[in-house]
Parts: sequence; C-alpha cells; structure tokens
Amino acid sequence: MNKFLKIATIGGGSSYTPEFLEGLINRYNELPVDELWLVDIEEGLEKLEIIGDLARRMVNKANIPMKIFTTADRKKAIKDADFVTIQIRVGQLKARAKDERIPLAHGFIGQETNGAGGLFKGLRTIPVILEIANEMSELCPNGWLINFTNPVGMVMEALIRYSKHRKFVGLCNVPVGIERGIAKILDIDHHRIRIDFAGLNHMVYGFNIFVDDENRTSEVFEKYINDSALVNMKNIDPMEWDEGFLRALNLIPCPYHKYYYKQSHMLESQLDQYKNGITRAEEVIKTETELFNIYKNVELNTKPNELEKRGGAYYSDAACNLISSIYNNKGDLQVVTTINGNTIKDFPPDYAIEISSYITKEGPIPYKFINEFPLSIKGLISQIKAFEINGAEAAVEGSYEKALLAITLNPLIANDVLGHKLLDEMLEANKQYLPRFFNEEFHRANR
Repeated sequence: MNKFLKIATIGGGSSYTPEFLEGLINRYNELPVDELWLVDIEEGLEKLEIIGDLARRMVNKANIPMKIFTTADRKKAIKDADFVTIQIRVGQLKARAKDERIPLAHGFIGQETNGAGGLFKGLRTIPVILEIANEMSELCPNGWLINFTNPVGMVMEALIRYSKHRKFVGLCNVPVGIERGIAKILDIDHHRIRIDFAGLNHMVYGFNIFVDDENRTSEVFEKYINDSALVNMKNIDPMEWDEGFLRALNLIPCPYHKYYYKQSHMLESQLDQYKNGITRAEEVIKTETELFNIYKNVELNTKPNELEKRGGAYYSDAACNLISSIYNNKGDLQVVTTINGNTIKDFPPDYAIEISSYITKEGPIPYKFINEFPLSIKGLISQIKAFEINGAEAAVEGSYEKALLAITLNPLIANDVLGHKLLDEMLEANKQYLPRFFNEEFHRANR
C-alpha cells in the first residue's frame, strides 16, 4: 500500500460531498486518506468553501489526520492523486431545468439522464471529462478516474474511444438502491443482500438474488413482485410495476426502466407537474438551497439526514467501497460500468456495460454469470447503446448529424421530425456550453 493517499474530487462543491466524506471517514482504517482535494469552478467557489468548512468539521469530529483542501486549480488537485472522482454538472442546475422543460414542451419525457435531456447533459459534460482524463494521463498516470457524473454510460463510451488515460470506472448508486429496496421488503440489513446485475447504466437488470450468500431468487422475487414500489429512487415517481409484466420479464428492472416500460404513465405524470410549473430540477434547486443553509451551520459536523432527499443518496457506499476495493485489492463483487471485453457476446469488446464485477487493484473484472442478454431485453439495450455511442461521438466531434441520429434513435423520442426540431431548440438553448457545434474553425481543424 501507498504510505500517502491522495483523492481529488472534481465538483467538490456538490451537495453530495458530505456523504462521500462520511464514507471515507467510516473506512479510514482500511482507506487512510491523507489528503482530500475538493475542486470546483469559479461560479461554484462559494458552495465549495461551505462544503470545505463542513468537511473540516467532520474530519475534526472523527479525529483523523485527513487534510481537506479547496481550490479552483484542477491541475494542482489532480497532481499525484491516487483517485480522481468526478461529480460535475456543466451548466449547473439551470441547464438541468432546460433539459427537463424543453422536451416536456414538445410532449416528450424530460429527464436529466434519459432521452433528450440525457443526450444534452452528455454533450455538455463529455468534453470536460475528457480534458480531466487527459490531464490525469500527465499529472497522475497511475491514478484511477472514478466517474459518478451522468450520463455514465455515454461518458464511459467517450472515455473508451477518446481518452489518453486508460484507468477509469463508471459508478452509479442505482444497484445499491435496488439492493436496499429488496432488503427493506425483507426487513433485513442491506449488507445481507447481493444481486447479480447486468445491462447498461440506468438500464441495468437484477438476475440472481442472494441472501447471506444463499441463492434465494425465486422466493425473494415473489416478495418483490408484491411490493415493487419500495424499490425506487427519490427522483423517480414510485409507480408499482404490473405483476403480470414482472412475471413475464422474470428479472428485476431498475427504477429508470419506468421511463421505457411505463412511458405513457411517466409522461402523463411529468406533464401534470410541468403544467403546474414544477419539474424535478426546481425541486432539486429548492432542496439544494435548504441543504446549503444547513451546511452553513458552524455547529454541524456530520452529514445531515436531509441529504437523502436527493436522488443520489447512498453514493458513499458505492464510491467508497469501490475505491477501497481497488486500493486494497479486495476482489469483491460490486456493480460498475466498465469495458465489456469478452463478457457479453451481444457487444464488441470495447463497448461499456454495467455489470457485477470483481474489483481488484488492476480495476474491475466483469463477473461472467451470463454470456448474452435475454431476448426480452436485448433489443432495448442495443437501441440505448446506439444512442450512447452516437451521443459520445457527437460530443467529441461536434457532429450535428450524430446528435440528430442519437436523439431520434432514443425510444423516448423516436420521431424524426419532432426530434429534429427538439434538437435544434436544445442546441440553441445550450449554445454557450457547446462551442464545438457552432465553431467552424473547430470543424476545419478536425477534418
């Protein structure tokens, strides 16, 4: 093990950071972080300092010798880092509001990681993450890039295709949330549950369910069917699944599958809220304001319970478990987005998949519990994979044609004429964050 351990968190002014820090504190004996660098852009420095002060109070309470640094100098933070975690939001929550409102105005689902909103979050985000990865290749070539930023699948496709840095893993809290939901149904501690997952990010399915390492899939699946609404995310409408559909599917869908399998119901619910002037972005802005007012309290020295209102709750479990397992070469099973290799024969080796994987110091090794996706889910997964790849390539190339193909291929749009109009409107609304789409010099230089 290294005698000195440095972690840099890009987007350190995020409201999620106290939970991540809590995870590091709780694992300090196995993950002795000497320095945690929290990085943000100029517009986020006020929030960064609030988070930094809270982080120092949390570390002081825990009585551990972890130093907390806050900075806008990304390169300084990245230099010699063992792990660089990325939790950024290019355009901040105002951009998210556009990602949700503009599609809804056209009669499509407005969601920040799925459909048109997911595409535009990817278009804004991917160039920035590739910059960070390329800086890592020079400043910390042995460091691991741990990406939490959505859309994780599209970001991973970009990293696989374009990054100079080759040590990266994508991470999501959805599988952890599903396991916690199943544990709630069974009224047991969530650490006793393990599920074999495979699919794509925000399109992952649960196959086998283990309780205390014993395969109890059939028994637990029956209980899940009767109480499926308990397996959900804070940011998704808690609609119950149709019992007949679940029995026919014979897999556990993730909460984000509701946007596809319950599309009309989800759209109706969103449009009702939209007509009343409410989107998830507005709810998050309100929650963020409340959280930062709480964080300012100089007496506060722990993660507040109010943070669980955010849709990304439980990232500390996923993120810190992943980092610790790489650092300690544990070889335990965790769910990550990684390179397919020869795992799923439906995809080429260089595609990204989300799958239960053994976590080692060399990175994730996918657990090959299936050779191919069942026919029932193969088509949807392939369609979303085409969306992810075209979106990633569009972001890097500034390609209008690939962006148009991505938005039209997505099953939440699936309309060439309206998709075309939606693309044009969202490009114009995001113009300041998408110079590659509007810069002729960029296109000439990259021909």
